[in-house]
Amino acid sequence: MSPTDIHIVELDVRSHLNKKLDPFQLIMDTVKGLKPSDVFVLHAPFKPKPLLGILKMKGYSSTSERMGSDHWVTTFVHKKNKTGAKALSAMVLSGSEANSEPDSDDESDSCKGHPKEQAGAIENNESPQIPTVVLDNRGLEPPQPMMRTLAALERCKQGEVVLIHNDRVPVFLIEELNNLGCLYTVEDQPDGTAKVRIEKG
Repeated sequence: MSPTDIHIVELDVRSHLNKKLDPFQLIMDTVKGLKPSDVFVLHAPFKPKPLLGILKMKGYSSTSERMGSDHWVTTFVHKKNKTGAKALSAMVLSGSEANSEPDSDDESDSCKGHPKEQAGAIENNESPQIPTVVLDNRGLEPPQPMMRTLAALERCKQGEVVLIHNDRVPVFLIEELNNLGCLYTVEDQPDGTAKVRIEKG
């Protein structure tokens, strides 16, 4: 089967990000509508590292290519799509090898937990299990809190705990946690913020 026979679904979120709109739900809605045989091509102004881990949990491998200073193209292929994966590999090898990057498991430093001085506000958690990762997401613009949290979960082993402190109850995150089979508890704070304790399922 040639690359022209592959069904490609493309989504460009650059205009959303330029308008400071959160494209995460749009991306996830697009992913939900994909068939295993589809190839998903995402256009963004940067390499979406946290998203790579999120979609990896959903069975997608990915390859990113920098097309310009503010244009990255990331191609996602489901593990069930053997033909698409082979065609994608052939396209990468015969195309822009210098700019194309098969994505590894490494995530950005921002997904490894906040520095200790920023995590102090939520160290008084009384959970019987010490969190593996503590994230203070307050003050961050969407979709950073959700993407950082899901990226941290992707790095954790089953049963490990991520504790986050957000400006508000993360409604979209909770929906995704249900889809991933994670256990969680939400604790509203007097100042209107929310702490969420998440156990990877």
